[in-house]
Amino acid sequence: MTINIETMAARIAARFAEKLKRVESTCGELTYEVARDDLVEVATTLRDDEEFRFEQLMDVCGVDYLTYGVGEWTTYSATDSGFSRGVEREPVILDEADTFDPRRFAVVYHLLSLANNVRVRLRVFPGDENPPFLPSVVDIWNSANWFEREAFDLFGILFEGHPDLRRILTDYGFIGHPFRKDFPLIGNVEVTYDADKGRVVYQPVSIEPRTAVPRVIRDDNRYAEALKDGSSDG
Repeated sequence: MTINIETMAARIAARFAEKLKRVESTCGELTYEVARDDLVEVATTLRDDEEFRFEQLMDVCGVDYLTYGVGEWTTYSATDSGFSRGVEREPVILDEADTFDPRRFAVVYHLLSLANNVRVRLRVFPGDENPPFLPSVVDIWNSANWFEREAFDLFGILFEGHPDLRRILTDYGFIGHPFRKDFPLIGNVEVTYDADKGRVVYQPVSIEPRTAVPRVIRDDNRYAEALKDGSSDG
């Protein structure tokens, strides 16, 4: 059975009232914000209720909104000092702040109802605690296991109740979370083989920060109207 997304939206609005806030979507999918404390209850209902039947969790992804809306690459002039955040910012290993902006980090859950052929996205903001945390949904959708580990590894978001929350992509001794916007592009340490010690060792990064200048939009007389074919002046 296939239902219109607005039919599903009406069902969700009727059931969850104040617990889900619909978010405008540029791709025509249903997207909602849910409070951290309501996540488990809402997710369980979306999975089990016959009106919804979102049996599959397709993905869980972290988001860092630290520089959201900042047009870092919008410029009409070049620079000789570098334009990349990897050059301009000081290296960050661990963020020692007690709190974050409450809407800096988010976790997005992508749900699929095979019965109704409808997708829904849930976005949750962990709040301002450092480290950020959310309840795990592994007991609701088992596929969340590795997805939550990935969000923990790359963004440093903790999931309470996860059965095996450890890194999944970075190395065992990795420090920091590489998908955070303030993590240095060149990293903090590098791995090399030490022939004298006969083993792999960690050492400070030896790569020099590279000045990354974006493509600059400049006025060019080749595109001047007066020089185009068919111009009245030509």
